[in-house]
Amino acid sequence: MPICKVPMTVKGAEALRHELNELKSVIRPKITAAIAEAREHGDLKENAEYHAAREQQSFCEGRIKEIEGKLADAEVIDVTKLEPSGRVIFGTTVTLYNMETEESVTYQIVGEDESDVASGKISVVSPIARAIMGKHEGDEVVVKAPAGDLEYEIESVAYI
Repeated sequence: MPICKVPMTVKGAEALRHELNELKSVIRPKITAAIAEAREHGDLKENAEYHAAREQQSFCEGRIKEIEGKLADAEVIDVTKLEPSGRVIFGTTVTLYNMETEESVTYQIVGEDESDVASGKISVVSPIARAIMGKHEGDEVVVKAPAGDLEYEIESVAYI
């Protein structure tokens, strides 16, 4: 079965690489030192510090494997290197005008791991992103949301 590449922005990939570096160069050595220190205290069966450090080590190694897997499966897309066409694609920053509330909202379409609605980043698989993908500035779209249908007009599409 072919491995499916997962879209990721440049910033998302950088954040994962930074976390991976931190885990490998800072956290992992600290945990190793804590395990060594706990071993010096003797009986490992009743040594809470040892068991806590081993649990931290297990979590850290799991997270390292998870990040390495995500980076291996990622297709990093740098939207700034694409020719702006006014079309909504992965990585673009889109300003939507809510036809009902008459308010504008701006979102960047990012990978699932990068999404953070509070900071204006929505997942490429979210209902809003799915509704606007492939559309152009000026298009009107209906978003099928759990709370009901929402009507938007695409005000602008930025390749930043």
